[in-house]
Amino acid sequence: MEGRPIAGFASARKMPPAATPWRARLAVAAEPWLYLSPGLILITLVMLLPLVIGISYAFQAISLMNPFDTGWIGLQNFSTLMDDAKFWKSLKNTFHWTLASVILQFLLGLGLALLLNRGFHGRKFVQALVFLPWAVPTFLSALTWSWLFNPVIGPIPHWLAAIGILSEPYNILSDPDTALWGPIIANVWFGIPFFAITLLAALQSIPNDLYEAAAIDGATAWQCFIKITLPFLAPMILITVMLRAIWVANFADLIFVMTGGGPANSTQILSTYIFTTAFRKLDFGYASAIAVILLLLLLAYAAVLLRLRKSLKMVDA
Repeated sequence: MEGRPIAGFASARKMPPAATPWRARLAVAAEPWLYLSPGLILITLVMLLPLVIGISYAFQAISLMNPFDTGWIGLQNFSTLMDDAKFWKSLKNTFHWTLASVILQFLLGLGLALLLNRGFHGRKFVQALVFLPWAVPTFLSALTWSWLFNPVIGPIPHWLAAIGILSEPYNILSDPDTALWGPIIANVWFGIPFFAITLLAALQSIPNDLYEAAAIDGATAWQCFIKITLPFLAPMILITVMLRAIWVANFADLIFVMTGGGPANSTQILSTYIFTTAFRKLDFGYASAIAVILLLLLLAYAAVLLRLRKSLKMVDA
């Protein structure tokens, strides 16, 4: 017994210095960040660093056509934008392009989600057809829709003329008054699966007991949709509309392949204007300034929708 130390005194002798408590707290606080560090480093290198560099270009003169006239110019690119008629037309077209595309995609996607949420013969086949547009490359989709709108070999102008919408079959994509609707229709077809998939998943999470109770109380199908379905879907609708609008506003592929921004810039949106300014005019500074404006607009839009979604959650609580 004399050679064996008392347990309390042994633990006391093994106690580290007085600084141990704050070191231990620091180690506990840093441990999650240590595990996250590979992902954070990758995000910083792949996303944040290029973003910072791209924003810095907006305040510089970087044009390959004038390689010796470079350097920091402050807000000169943004002041030039204010007098750029093509920029304002692209901004207006971006609003029309995004609004029309997202509204039509949402309405048709919601209708398909409600249809697929019901059991019927051939449901799996219809579900596979709904997801088909996502399997088609964007470039191929744009070429296909360009062919469909062709007045010589395409059926759409002839169908529209047959039902009286058009006076005669003509190239819709070459008319400044109607050209933007060609890419919008192609984009609606391409984007419907996004809303159909996400809203179908949200519909399947709604308890059937609510519908059964509403049926017992004599509620109609429309009342069930308004009082049960929409309130449950509201948070998902807001987040999907936000994500899809941001995607569509940046989605230049269809327009670039189908119309190239023409005719007379009638289909030019900000994302295509950025692309043509950077890779045709080789003016990366001015293109970065346009991109910064688009970034700020989308951030403001996302902040409004996220605030609205948060207020909906508070009301439900």
